[in-house]
Amino acid sequence: MKNILKQLITLVVILSVAVSCGPAEEKKPASYTIAQFMDIVQINGGAFSPDDSKVMISSKVTGIFNAVEINIQTGEERPLTGSTDNAIFGLSYFPGDERVVYTSDQGGNEINHLYVRNVDGSVIDLIQDSTAKAAFAGWSYNKKLMYYLSNSRDKKFFDLYNVQVQAGEKNVYPSTLLYRNEKGLNPEVISNDDRYIALSESITTNNSNMYLLDTQSGQAKLLSKHDGDVQFNPQYFSLDGKKLFYTTDEGSEYTYLASYDIATGEKQKVEEAPWDIMFANISRNGKYRYVAINNDARTEIKIYDDQGKLLSIPGLPEGDITGVNISDSEKLMSFYVSSSKSPSNLFVYNFETKEVKQLTHTMSKEINPDDLVAGEVVRFKSFDGLEIPCLLYKPKGLAKGEKVPVLLWIHGGPGGQTRLNYSAALQHLVNHGYAILAVNNRGSSGYGKTFFAADDRKHGNEDLRDCVEAKKFLATLPYIDTDKIGIYGGSYGGYMVMAALTFAPEEFKVGVNLFGVTNWLRTLKSIPPWWESNRKALYTELGDPFTADSVALYAKSPLFHADKITKPFIVLQGSNDPRVLQVESDEIVAAAKKNGVPVEYVIFPDEGHGFVKKENNIKASEEVLKFLDKYLKGTESAPQP
Repeated sequence: MKNILKQLITLVVILSVAVSCGPAEEKKPASYTIAQFMDIVQINGGAFSPDDSKVMISSKVTGIFNAVEINIQTGEERPLTGSTDNAIFGLSYFPGDERVVYTSDQGGNEINHLYVRNVDGSVIDLIQDSTAKAAFAGWSYNKKLMYYLSNSRDKKFFDLYNVQVQAGEKNVYPSTLLYRNEKGLNPEVISNDDRYIALSESITTNNSNMYLLDTQSGQAKLLSKHDGDVQFNPQYFSLDGKKLFYTTDEGSEYTYLASYDIATGEKQKVEEAPWDIMFANISRNGKYRYVAINNDARTEIKIYDDQGKLLSIPGLPEGDITGVNISDSEKLMSFYVSSSKSPSNLFVYNFETKEVKQLTHTMSKEINPDDLVAGEVVRFKSFDGLEIPCLLYKPKGLAKGEKVPVLLWIHGGPGGQTRLNYSAALQHLVNHGYAILAVNNRGSSGYGKTFFAADDRKHGNEDLRDCVEAKKFLATLPYIDTDKIGIYGGSYGGYMVMAALTFAPEEFKVGVNLFGVTNWLRTLKSIPPWWESNRKALYTELGDPFTADSVALYAKSPLFHADKITKPFIVLQGSNDPRVLQVESDEIVAAAKKNGVPVEYVIFPDEGHGFVKKENNIKASEEVLKFLDKYLKGTESAPQP
């Protein structure tokens, strides 16, 4: 009896201690400036040198992207370019030496050229026409030719050219026209024997065709005869050139990998998932095949050996694997690992030794990773019962009963998708006490073709209603101040911001508009000429401004209804933007100011559609935070050091 009593007393003491302690209160994170959040090194790319000793990336370590090579053995970085004004993106080494190919435009105007950097540092522009765009299209399998696309002949269409790997007289690379594009059939992949070219045709944003061009006969054969809306996207040819592998959603809600037998015309499903397969490829000699799956806003990579066995790479940090590239020797694989709490870092995996090596450490040492917030996938039902996927970011260290302002974060596109990637701008706002709900409204990619098409011809209406309905979900979260809900977006997301402030003027307290469309008639009429092959698709989805659709486009353009705007907003715009012209932002700012509405306007004269320079991104986020602290949170932010 005494033992039982003693046990009961002990149990009561334990329970009392547990109740009195309760759950540990989350520690308040340190407060960081946007300069600290952006004191990461943004990187992308991963091209191996011919001897596998180095890998070339594009790095923003100087504040603007330049080509940098990293010694795999020592980790030493060496800059290959030193631009101080225009972003440079390294693409590839030459197959047999250390010449490199890179691309760059002028101030964000998207008129990209291709450049060859010789070993001695001298540079050659392969595109002599200053008004023409170009894109790297890889090397021939025999490594004697380089392919590239350019709209030099006709600004509306991209032709396929090749140049000899060895330069001619006076270090010039004369080009040869390989495929003349006159109908908007775009070259995608080339067979190893150079005989076949797979072409794609965009019909609408939900519907496409795939052709096979036989360069021996000059005939292009339609491979994708179908009814209804179906996507077909060529990925790669088999090593022997007998099969074309492609992704499609034919007969399925999601895209899967399939093959087409060129001799027999037989189609066969190769791999599918309960999500979209985004792309697929094989290594040079077919030893490995890999696919990327869009798994609920995360990227899932699967790698198979030539026996079909799924490979695993143990010891990797938590996060998504992206940017996979396998060296021509098939001994090494480069890839990135990232998450919503960690910017991309470059790794190299040795298939023979099984060694994983991290080559970069891009996060600022001034930031404690524990102070960052991981995005959480959540969903809510919209006005018609459609389930809307979102990513939720809750500020850390909130006191019991504390309520914070929140921003809806709207992606561009309109068919984009906010994913669980690191965003300095987003983490900066969360760190300064703002919750973020990134809404993947109807029309977003990654959730099946029905969801993707659900906003066609309904832009600024049903997708906007999804955003308004998100407020009901936010009201269920005890830490959200429902009187302080704003909306933030860029490009099409910027349009959604202005549509919300115009057509639902009392729903959101403030708006943050980054280079958003405000006049659909002008935007759709001023589409850059190099978008010609996608023009019809855009007009089908959004409306044709040269037809009776212009009435609906006028009705959904915020500029023509700016007198309804009652809430403060800020606009950020690049002067060289070829997609959303600066005049769009000029006019909406001027129109709203007539209402006596507080409007702030920040113009970057050296940027295009999206800001690439570090100092400009810092300024943009600083201005946004000051605006939000004043008009949403209700406090002026302290000056940022």
